[in-house]
Amino acid sequence: MSWTDERVEKLKQLWSEGLSASQIANQLGGVSRNAVIGKVHRLALPGRAKSGGATPSAATRATARNTAPPRAPNFASRAAGRKPSDTPASAPSAPRTAGATALKQEIVAETEAAPEQKTAPDNNVVPIMRKIPLTDLTERTCKWPVGDPTQEDFYFCGCESPENSPYCKYHAKLAYQPASDRRRAG
Repeated sequence: MSWTDERVEKLKQLWSEGLSASQIANQLGGVSRNAVIGKVHRLALPGRAKSGGATPSAATRATARNTAPPRAPNFASRAAGRKPSDTPASAPSAPRTAGATALKQEIVAETEAAPEQKTAPDNNVVPIMRKIPLTDLTERTCKWPVGDPTQEDFYFCGCESPENSPYCKYHAKLAYQPASDRRRAG
């Protein structure tokens, strides 16, 4: 199917009358709803209000503009020891729209330094890896991979691991983090 001048004019007329893309596709015949939508965008035809009821009054629109949408919980404030109700001075608002396109909002928010995690001194010790290849791994060696497996310098940690873990104590702490720590870090 090709878009002849006659079909394009009929598309413009039906679009201005407020018909949906599906209805226009049915009237034109031999064209899909998506083809109609694509042609409308390429022709840059003006957008229309969504169907679904009466148009809101000016008072309803003003009320809708003045009400803020509910905010998502602020997990960062909880980690910093504040109550969730304490919000930064510049809180995000609903995105602006122009026609059917949402415009990106630029929000400048105050940032807080994350609280330092207090760890025992032995948690900061990185073991000296034995750097062993895959063929030398045993049940009691750490199987933590280091590097890119497709490269020549790829190896495994190789330090001693407990019976119930494939990793040494250091790499087990990296691999198995409590859920609360994962939420805070992400």
